[in-house]
Amino acid sequence: MSLHWTLIAGFLYGEIATLILLLIPFISASRWNKLFKSRFFKGLENQLIYYFYVLVAILVLFFLDALREMKKYSEESAHTEGNAASHLDTQMQQHMRLFRAQRNFYISGFSLFLCLVIKKMVMLISQNACLEAERHAAMKQATSASKAAESLMSSGSAKDESTLEKKLKETETELSTAKKDLESMKTQSENLSTEYDRLLAEKDRLERKVKVLDGGDDKNTKKDD
Repeated sequence: MSLHWTLIAGFLYGEIATLILLLIPFISASRWNKLFKSRFFKGLENQLIYYFYVLVAILVLFFLDALREMKKYSEESAHTEGNAASHLDTQMQQHMRLFRAQRNFYISGFSLFLCLVIKKMVMLISQNACLEAERHAAMKQATSASKAAESLMSSGSAKDESTLEKKLKETETELSTAKKDLESMKTQSENLSTEYDRLLAEKDRLERKVKVLDGGDDKNTKKDD
C-alpha cells in the first residue's frame, strides 16, 4: 500500500476510534457539549470548519481516483480473461490491481462517509444536551408552579377568593404550558436517540466491512511476497 493510501487507512481507523469514543454510554451528552463549547474548541472552531471542508475535498478526489482505477482495471481484467493466449501470471497481476483499486475505493469511501457521520453526531450530541437542559428547566418551572398553586389554595381566605382563583388559573396555564414543552422535548429526545442508535448500527456495519477488506489485503500481500 502506498504512503497516501496508508495515511487514508490510518485516518479511517482514527474515525472509527472517534465514533467508539462518542458512543461510550457513561459519558453524557452534556459533558460532550461542555467540551465542544470550551474555550479551546471555540478558538479552533473557524479553523476546524475550514480544515473539515478541505479534508472532505481531498477524500472526494481520492474516492474519484479510486473509482477511475477500479473501472480501468476491471476492463483490463475482462479483456485479459477474454484473451485465451494471456499468461496466468498476467491474469493474476490484473486481478491484484483490480483488488487494490477496489480496496482503495472502499477505504476512501468509508473515510468520507464516516467524516460526515462524525460531524452529524457532534451536532446531534449538542442538540441533545440543549434539549436536556431545557427539559430540566421546564421540570423546575412545572414544580414551582405546582407548589405555588398548592400554597395559594392552602392560604386562601374568603375575601381574597376572586384573586386566588385568578392566580390559580394563571398557575394552571403555566403548568399546562410547561407540560406541553416537556412532552415536545421528550419527543425530540426520543428522535435523537433513534438517530443515535441508527448511527451506531451503521458504524458496526462499516467496522465489519473494514475488517473484511483488511483481511483480504493481508492475504494478497502474502501472495506478492
